[in-house]
Amino acid sequence: MDKFIIKGSKVLKGSLKVEGSKNAALPIIFATLLIKKGETTLTNVPPLRDIFTAIKVLEYLGAKVSYDENAHIMTVDASYIHQNTAPYELMRQMRASFLVLGPILVRMGEAQVSLPGGCVLGSRPVDFIIGGFQKLGATVTEKKGYVIAEAKKLTGGKIYFDRPSHTGTENILYGAVNAKGTTEIFNAACDPEIVDVAEFLNKAGAKIKGAGTPHIVIEPVKELKAIEYSVQGDRLVAGTFMMAAAITGGNVKLSGFNPHHLAIVNHKLTEMGCEIKILKNGLSLTAPKRTKQINMTTFPYPGFPTDLQACLMAVTTLSSGTSYIRETVFNDRFSHTMEMRRLGADINISSDEAIINGVKSLEGAAVMASDIRAGAGIILTGLAAKGHTEVNRIYHVDRGYYKIEEKLQALGADIKRIQG
Repeated sequence: MDKFIIKGSKVLKGSLKVEGSKNAALPIIFATLLIKKGETTLTNVPPLRDIFTAIKVLEYLGAKVSYDENAHIMTVDASYIHQNTAPYELMRQMRASFLVLGPILVRMGEAQVSLPGGCVLGSRPVDFIIGGFQKLGATVTEKKGYVIAEAKKLTGGKIYFDRPSHTGTENILYGAVNAKGTTEIFNAACDPEIVDVAEFLNKAGAKIKGAGTPHIVIEPVKELKAIEYSVQGDRLVAGTFMMAAAITGGNVKLSGFNPHHLAIVNHKLTEMGCEIKILKNGLSLTAPKRTKQINMTTFPYPGFPTDLQACLMAVTTLSSGTSYIRETVFNDRFSHTMEMRRLGADINISSDEAIINGVKSLEGAAVMASDIRAGAGIILTGLAAKGHTEVNRIYHVDRGYYKIEEKLQALGADIKRIQG
């Protein structure tokens, strides 16, 4: 398996443009299954492992897909969907694959979808998604690891989520656009990626109002049309490089995304002593030689994103004083702390809170990535550590970051991919 070798203590400086958002591209790709005629073109689609897995799922179902990974352009023709089953061998590769449930159910009247895989981040109940489709009139059962949903025609209804759900909100959007009657989603996820999915569907002819707020209303339409659409920039990738600059005392200029989507991240990094300037299509960040301690709690958007928790923790390992990071979104998202300790970090875990005492220096060691975002945080820690750091299992990182080592090299990092 491939690994990264990092020679740390390099100050990162320079400019980067981030690619399209994985968390927006994937649900938009699956949404193309709702378009019964014509060829849909998607631009700014990042060439990541999860994207290629999504292509395999669509092709298995009968869609015709072409993808230019150099130009980041994808075309999808879902006119001839003939499968109603999404098998385990494809679904196990990523949790986002559960997004096929709604489109298959709408197109085929029955969907058999294996329970999803992907990163291991604690329990990921799909009960709220199943309950949502039941509210829309579907009969849903579970058998041998598969969710089986049946409905000749979904009907509108009121959907209440106990807590905001990215995948749940998107799946209900899929089911509601052609349902019979109005659908309302309460306590919907408010993420910018949800807004991107809704804007794609609206451009295709859907009638969705309230995306980006906890209350979404969907008026049904007869059909959607093929369109061309550009995926928004990846705020999480941008946030990662901001923190790479922060932990190394550097300065970066990042473009290709909406900087307002990182409002709370900008606020927290400013509290830590970074200077941030908002630009038209991005931002610039200048970090102090040593950042200040911080208190942070992850929370669904517009709260601090759980997907950047590991990266912020990396920064706090070298901050002055004691930082407190509380994780409220996933119940098992501190797997990176043990690896950071191997590099010399002083981190203690108490229930859902990490207590980080900033140290003066870190030392390189052999570590491994346990999921996409943990891997990113560990890489950042290695960038600031003295000596050499070896990061293993980087296939996790490749699922969410396109050639991260090349981007870091462009900023002055000494990082190499060793193929194995």
